[in-house]
Amino acid sequence: MSAPDTRYLFVYGTLMSGARTRLGAAERLRLAEQSDSLGPASLPHAKLYDLGRYPGIDCSGGLDDIVHGEAVLLADAAATFAWLDVYEDCAPADRTSVTSAAVYERVVQQVRLAGGETFDAWVYVLCRVPQDARRIDSGRWNDGAA
Repeated sequence: MSAPDTRYLFVYGTLMSGARTRLGAAERLRLAEQSDSLGPASLPHAKLYDLGRYPGIDCSGGLDDIVHGEAVLLADAAATFAWLDVYEDCAPADRTSVTSAAVYERVVQQVRLAGGETFDAWVYVLCRVPQDARRIDSGRWNDGAA
């Protein structure tokens, strides 16, 4: 099975252009250099969790669940994901060498821009929701509190 062909990425935490955390600062700048922001976006049917210094998403939400973030268009998706998957502690795409230490997997989900346009974008989702993770009901990560 081949990887989906999309250069869109949905970010919702330390990589958002407006984030102000030290965690991810260098990666946020690097992502900004390698992409164009399309502005605010949302991911329907998803739940957002506070994992301490950063958030995580579970895509098994209901009709009323939504996560708010930002969509970006990557100039060179393969080059960006080469370093971004490492930063995100992402499980390998082939899933044959997944360890219990992997935090995220990168999957394609349909996202919606603020203006209503929808498209497929890569999203880093949790491999498993930690038992002690607190759900963020608003679907918006407040990096000032993290």
